[in-house]
Amino acid sequence: MALSRLAASYGVATSYSPSLGRTVPVSDAAVVAALAALGVDASGPEAIRAALAAREAHLAERLLPPTVVAWTDEPLSEAAPLAGLPRGTRVRVEAERGEVIEWTVPPADAAAPAPEGPAGLPPGVHLLLVRSPDGRRAEAHLIAAPRRIKTPPRRTHGLLVQLYSLLSRDSWGMGDLGDLAELAAWSGHALNAGFVQVNPLHAAVPSPPEGPGGDPSPYRPSSRRFPDPVHLRVEAVPEFARLTGEARDRADALRRRAGGLREGVLREGRLIDRDAVWALKREALELLHEVPLGPGRRADYHAFLAEQGAALEAHATWYALAEVHGPDWHSWPAALRDPSSPATARARRELMDRVDFHCRLAWLTDAQLSAAQRTARDAGMDIGLVHDLAVGVHPGGADAWAQQDHFAPRMTVGAPPDAFNARGQDWGLPPWRPDRLAESGYAPYRALVRGLLRHAGALRIDHVMGLFRLWWVPEGREPTEGTYVHYDAEAMLAVLALEADRADALVIGEDLGTVEPGVREALREHGVLGTSVLWFERDWAGTGRPLPAEAWRADCVATATTHDLPPTAARLTGEHVQLRHELGLLTRPLAEERAEAALDVREWLGLLCRLGMLPGGTGCEEDEIRALHRFLLATPARMIGVWLPDAVGDRRPQNLPGTWDQYPNWRLPVADAAGRPVTLEDLAASPRLHAFMAVFREGAQSDDTARTAPPGARPV
Repeated sequence: MALSRLAASYGVATSYSPSLGRTVPVSDAAVVAALAALGVDASGPEAIRAALAAREAHLAERLLPPTVVAWTDEPLSEAAPLAGLPRGTRVRVEAERGEVIEWTVPPADAAAPAPEGPAGLPPGVHLLLVRSPDGRRAEAHLIAAPRRIKTPPRRTHGLLVQLYSLLSRDSWGMGDLGDLAELAAWSGHALNAGFVQVNPLHAAVPSPPEGPGGDPSPYRPSSRRFPDPVHLRVEAVPEFARLTGEARDRADALRRRAGGLREGVLREGRLIDRDAVWALKREALELLHEVPLGPGRRADYHAFLAEQGAALEAHATWYALAEVHGPDWHSWPAALRDPSSPATARARRELMDRVDFHCRLAWLTDAQLSAAQRTARDAGMDIGLVHDLAVGVHPGGADAWAQQDHFAPRMTVGAPPDAFNARGQDWGLPPWRPDRLAESGYAPYRALVRGLLRHAGALRIDHVMGLFRLWWVPEGREPTEGTYVHYDAEAMLAVLALEADRADALVIGEDLGTVEPGVREALREHGVLGTSVLWFERDWAGTGRPLPAEAWRADCVATATTHDLPPTAARLTGEHVQLRHELGLLTRPLAEERAEAALDVREWLGLLCRLGMLPGGTGCEEDEIRALHRFLLATPARMIGVWLPDAVGDRRPQNLPGTWDQYPNWRLPVADAAGRPVTLEDLAASPRLHAFMAVFREGAQSDDTARTAPPGARPV
């Protein structure tokens, strides 16, 4: 069928497999819509025939794809597109550091065997040029990357935390980068932790001056390229100490109001109000923007501007324009919807002070991120900070405006129907176009990964399967009416490997849920660690029972839970089922859900008892949570992640998928078993936490040892 052939040539799927042995066709309408988003007219039989003929002629004629991948451990000539060049083709590589490599593909009648070609190409993004014997020319981006990303040199454990949820006595109503640095210093020194993994710190969509607040989810940001200044510790900005007179009085008044926000969360049961926090911080940062920078600070700021270049200018321009026209660029005057239009250039000049303000915020946030990572490494952490990369961005935000040529119009990313969600999912995130990424040498993706790894020891990629394919849903349609669009996974992985190598960092993929065959194998081949959650690790191909520790994979972060799963305490008691029932989220009768959840817990605790990891038997929640983590330590996993709320008995999930207003997603502070908020200072003095973390101390075998706490510790 012509439509199927056309779709396949562009990586658009015409069917998918929700489970092993089952194939579901997608509608022709979904395929036609996906092709349209890629600039291909498939609206009728004649259009399909014409598009297919043009596509096949183009593929037959071209010498090279837009981007070529070469692994640095093999001869360059073995890269697939180069190996298929016509004999006698002249090849030239202009490396990014100035080196030039040239050779000729030997003719077919050459007496001597064809040489392997040059080896030792330096890692980087180079220019590849070829000229065939018949005079055809082509050029392509050449991504040369190490085949494998480094993995941890030794077993390590660390904390997983949503930064906004961990307040200290110095927070302005939500956790900030000062708290992150303090947490890293304390956990590195006192808990021997090797890393702290945080939620995405991407720049959020600002709230409109009037009307409903902004989206609190860190997984639907305005920009993934730059961090959110709401995380700044205002008092740690050097210019704060130089405030005088009325400006100082205003700053002190803002600090007192921020203290009221903090106390409201910690003492009065209020939710974290990101918008209120940002309103106070923004006013304070406006005051700091009026303080002249000293010569050294000014030079550092200018160096940052030069390094970040046009990407930062576009980012700051969007935020300046959003102050005037609102936070969705689709509603702006038509001329301003184009980031390169003369009207946008004029507006940028007119708003230059506001553009500079938002550039300054990016610089200040970058500096505090750097300080937090430096603190983590100084505390003895092997890895330090693990940043999180969200799947996509808000369609009305800064990235979608500045890079709109790289995004598929009128499409959103989601998930197809499966056993857990019969209606599928629509995440409201515009997908990148794979063709535009390839044409640019993956420039936006490279810049994104490089920026996130500036001050990190590792990067976690949410829904890492998106490097291979994403479910595209036509705008205004149900998720069931979408289809998969494939990406060049080799190129996406090469970019990851290149940037991780440059940053000397690890990469972790969140590979939970339905995973296409071959994906985990490809990730493992390139050194990308997976994510293994205890409750999901079962012998699915056999008995269905909990997977023995020795059968777990080594190349993973092993954990008991994550930010959008029930805390371990709630799972042990079945509270998570009751919560979902009260919110109308269950798809089966409550009794069935309760029975299945209880059986799950019994099987795991029974295994722990048989292994001697729960010597006192079941019945004590704290002992059970510690035993589950003893089991994680018995697996070969290279990294063990501790969901920080588990360490103090928190029972509330930070995010409950499938809800919006029904549940306070992304607005809850870390709390103890009774629901009382726990500060960073409380954590450091918590006997429950220290008893829990004793499981990770080398040689901690007995319960007496496991219950020790430092002098001055008090119950939480």
